[in-house]
Amino acid sequence: MKGGFNVSDLEKHLSELMEDQEFANEYNALEEQYSFARQVIEARIASGMTQAELAKKVGTSQANISKLEHGTLNPSFEMARRVAAGLGKRLCVSMQ
Repeated sequence: MKGGFNVSDLEKHLSELMEDQEFANEYNALEEQYSFARQVIEARIASGMTQAELAKKVGTSQANISKLEHGTLNPSFEMARRVAAGLGKRLCVSMQ
């Protein structure tokens, strides 16, 4: 048990929900956004940069970087490119 819930029960419930195509589409769409957020967090921490320092490089506010990292800001392609550049990275998009 983690955090008061059984992980296997959660996984079972998610598996059942994923049988609904509409739910699965929405879940998968958000997964891409959360994946980007995780990559930003990992790269920022690895570079030793604060949210404020990244925000300055990107030309946005620290609050927007925080929202991006929490998955509550859906950045434009241009902002995503600027975030990657601010981290010394290059934005790569893949269509599968």
